[in-house]
Amino acid sequence: MNIGIVCYPTFGGSGVVATELGIALAKKGHKIHFITYSQPFRLDHFTENIFYHEVSVNDYPLFDYQPYESALSSKMVDVARYEKLDLLHVHYAIPHAAAAYLAQQILKHEGIDIPYITTLHGTDITLVGRDPSFESVIRFSLNHSDAITSVSQSLKDDTLAQFHIEKDIHVIPNFINIKEYTTAKPLCHRNHYAAPNERVMVHVSNFRKVKRVEDVLRVFDIVRKTVPSKLILVGDGPERSNIEKLCRQLNTCNDIISLGKIANPRDILAVGDLFILPSETESFGLAALEAMAMKMPVISTNTGGLPELNIHGKSGFLSNVGDYEDMAKNAIHILKDDHTLKQFKKQAFEQAKTFDLEVILPKYESIYEHVVSRMAATT
Repeated sequence: MNIGIVCYPTFGGSGVVATELGIALAKKGHKIHFITYSQPFRLDHFTENIFYHEVSVNDYPLFDYQPYESALSSKMVDVARYEKLDLLHVHYAIPHAAAAYLAQQILKHEGIDIPYITTLHGTDITLVGRDPSFESVIRFSLNHSDAITSVSQSLKDDTLAQFHIEKDIHVIPNFINIKEYTTAKPLCHRNHYAAPNERVMVHVSNFRKVKRVEDVLRVFDIVRKTVPSKLILVGDGPERSNIEKLCRQLNTCNDIISLGKIANPRDILAVGDLFILPSETESFGLAALEAMAMKMPVISTNTGGLPELNIHGKSGFLSNVGDYEDMAKNAIHILKDDHTLKQFKKQAFEQAKTFDLEVILPKYESIYEHVVSRMAATT
């Protein structure tokens, strides 16, 4: 198939999943055309069957805010027309689904029928979608999608509760290519970060308030008093200054290594013992899945799609949002001795394998084939 993928190219779950999906599809022989305003950060090397089409927005003095959605629709039309796309797959509802609908209608006027699939990733529904100024557009563009997918059952339920959706929503969870994790050779060494007798805890996020990174530090402060440990923070964002203040207050700064943004944190995850994700909400928890694929058990909240990924007492533990004392107790239980830690590492990896690319990719291909054949049958 000839597939157009529209996504945000930045550090974030939706962009990572969209890019990795495109790479996997390209390896199976599909031609993948990424349509976005800059090259996705995971496209860091040449891959056969992958093409990138930049959406550029000219800076006209007439506009206070540049019309990205219109430029995106025009680029979709251009790529679909000249690359003869079979379908468009847009990740994140706003503005991608609305832009895809406009592109679809323009192409239909030219006698070209092309379906579009919308994949919901989380904040497009749980955060942006709750803004009344977007509600009508999101509902309309979803109801006119030829198919809708969601990365978790929890997100599907939230979408149905928030919007009047007339179409079925297919739950296709996020994924990882387990082979890339089992064959990876770490480029960094554990002894760069911790002494032999210390455990290594890791947190990866965009440091937004919803990630509750302060809870990470509070959990770590409790754990390190019982189990000698180091904490590695990967990422950056608006909460960075608050985190720095808190580590000074707790006197934990000497035991915390802040690495900033890293395009692919796999090498860091390879040296870790325990991953912590105390988010207020997570539609899925891709960072936790990546950690589990590197044999790291997970301490997380029980919100959103996390219970669908992190199995309590098996791949890690779940706690209520904000209950950092319970998270610390669970972390100590896992880290207290080598036998327990080894068992949880094994169980986390076994759980990660259920989200392997080879399990998930055929589900997307099935939907692609369905919408394309249905479109062909009606034209």
